[in-house]
Amino acid sequence: MGHNVYIKRTKINTPVEILFSWHARKGAISRLTPPWAPLKMISRSGEGIQKGVKVAFRLRLFKIPMIWEAEHIEYQENKMFKDRQVKGPFSKWEHTHRFIADGNAGSIMEDKVEFELPFGFLSRPFYGFAKKEFKRMFSYRHGVLKYDLEHHVDKIKKKRILISGASGTIGSILVPFLRTCGHEVIRLVRKEDTLLEDEIFWDPYKGVLDLEKAGPFDAVINLNGVDISRGRWTDKQKKRIIDSRIIPTRLLVKKMADLDPKPDVFISSSAIGFYGERKDKALSETDDMGDCFISKVCKLWEDASMGAQKSGIRTIQLRIGVVLTPAGGALKRMELPFKTGCGVRLSHGRQYMSWISMEDVISGILYILSHDKIKGPVNLTAPDPVTNNEFSKTLARVFSKKVFFTIPKFVALALWGELGKETLLTSTRVRPEKLLDNGFSFQNETLFFALKDMLGR
Repeated sequence: MGHNVYIKRTKINTPVEILFSWHARKGAISRLTPPWAPLKMISRSGEGIQKGVKVAFRLRLFKIPMIWEAEHIEYQENKMFKDRQVKGPFSKWEHTHRFIADGNAGSIMEDKVEFELPFGFLSRPFYGFAKKEFKRMFSYRHGVLKYDLEHHVDKIKKKRILISGASGTIGSILVPFLRTCGHEVIRLVRKEDTLLEDEIFWDPYKGVLDLEKAGPFDAVINLNGVDISRGRWTDKQKKRIIDSRIIPTRLLVKKMADLDPKPDVFISSSAIGFYGERKDKALSETDDMGDCFISKVCKLWEDASMGAQKSGIRTIQLRIGVVLTPAGGALKRMELPFKTGCGVRLSHGRQYMSWISMEDVISGILYILSHDKIKGPVNLTAPDPVTNNEFSKTLARVFSKKVFFTIPKFVALALWGELGKETLLTSTRVRPEKLLDNGFSFQNETLFFALKDMLGR
């Protein structure tokens, strides 16, 4: 039956052998999972895409948790592989991944899904909705696949990379991206039992970290830090915010300095909060720090990384802007209100928001890894920051809504105190001068299209 089949085809400028083998790389499933999808891989038996491999996901459908299990049932090298549902929300699910050579250096990627919804004829009205969701999902998958293979995969020498904060909003996207690009990633974790082969235990608050046995590393990426936007900034919370950044960074720096050979590069997180309240002044990496709590946190954070530079390691302080992803952070909290027509402008709305898409965050980090001239503070923001008023209107337009409501300044201060003042009402207009000067190309320079891409609209 035709309404039970969905097909998506895309031309990709890469040899079919590379396209096929990419799907067998560690991290491929996670890389292809849309950030809005309520889907997380929880187990797999076997490696790659060979026949017999089984994969299980945790899924939330209409906020109902369930397990979705699939098994690979066919495999023809460089031509196709097929998986089918063993357990899950569909009455039938068979997904054929077909790889078609298009000349010597090109390929056609074809995904074909044959499916049946549960409840028999009662589900017929929902097939149109299902196909619409498939189109949304596979458009994202094919877009990621095409861009990665044409711009990132195997473009630079394979690196062995150590990452702290790998389970966070950025880290959980960065790890599969780096792996599918051809790099080996080792994650620092705080669970000592049942360590996986790609994990190293550490406890930064007790000074526990043994890198001698696990090295050498070409690069270390430090993404530690508790979420500053959770809860009011009591004295206790402020100490947690500072300690979660400074203590792990200092330990990493100390342990890297003792390695022989040392890593070539150390990328350590910071934030555009370094600049503080600056109204409509355009800011670059040469501007001084601001005068607020977050500015002081960022300064301490960056200072903690400087020991790596003194020991001869190329060191980058990554001043990250507002990262757009429905998987976490500001956009995750804003999505539902704006989707339902309840989006708000904050105060007068003239304060600048320096945003960046998640895709540009991870590709920016990869670019820094391979460009030795880039060092010191680096603004990781899109080239075109916008005001809160413009951001709110644009996000509402993505959902075909308008912004009717405003949260006055005094209400924001009453609700969130110092946190609200520094994260919601502060104006920071940042440009990524260092990245632009070194030739980095952004995928998402325009806010509207960045939001559409990240939200699958």
